Amino acid sequence: MPTSVVRTAKASALRLGGMTPLSLTDYPGQLSAVLFCQGCSWSCAYCHNTHLLDAGATPALDWAAAQEFLRRRKGLLDAVVFSGGEPTLQDGLADAMRRTRELGFKVGLHTAGAYPRRLGPLLPLADWVGFDVKAPFARYDELTGVPGSGAAARESLSLLLSSGVDCECRTTVHPSLFTAAGLAALSASLFALGARRHVLQIFRADGCVDAALNAAADACAELIAQAAALEPRVERRG
Repeated sequence: MPTSVVRTAKASALRLGGMTPLSLTDYPGQLSAVLFCQGCSWSCAYCHNTHLLDAGATPALDWAAAQEFLRRRKGLLDAVVFSGGEPTLQDGLADAMRRTRELGFKVGLHTAGAYPRRLGPLLPLADWVGFDVKAPFARYDELTGVPGSGAAARESLSLLLSSGVDCECRTTVHPSLFTAAGLAALSASLFALGARRHVLQIFRADGCVDAALNAAADACAELIAQAAALEPRVERRG
């Protein structure tokens, strides 16, 4: 895993792999633009943003272009979400979040918690965080391919839940990764830790390079319904 030493840089250092100009789902209840940060050190089989994994890939746009777009959208958008990839991997993220807030937007952050030392200083800059819970923490190394990833994610979630920042936990569902009972148990464990929301979201085949996972994509919705019947507090999306 790359170093988790916290460095800071200007927003101009932010490497962006793409942008969604308008989203109704990436920050619940807010009209948002989504900036996709390049790079992720985990290799989850069901990832649908595989083009964002390589931190060294040529950026699709620079921060100056993104910032100019946001200036033109003042009064039309409520929020800007920094997604990925894993945005906390980037040294320019904190400055970009500050500049976004200065433009008058709420700031959302999507993270899987790979770097707790990086996440902590970013939380005061966020209005909302979508925290990706891959699985029970004991299974993380198997799913991400990175030793110690479960411990890092658990530490990050603890930081988030104790910060007071509005947030949700969400888990991508696929029958090869979970049973209904396993999902319900995972959800119950998150509520026990202090999470207020746990959202189950359907696996997306578009962008995923695992043919076996894609072949079973149609079974995901039924699995979510079964898990929700076992754990009524869970929410569904997609």
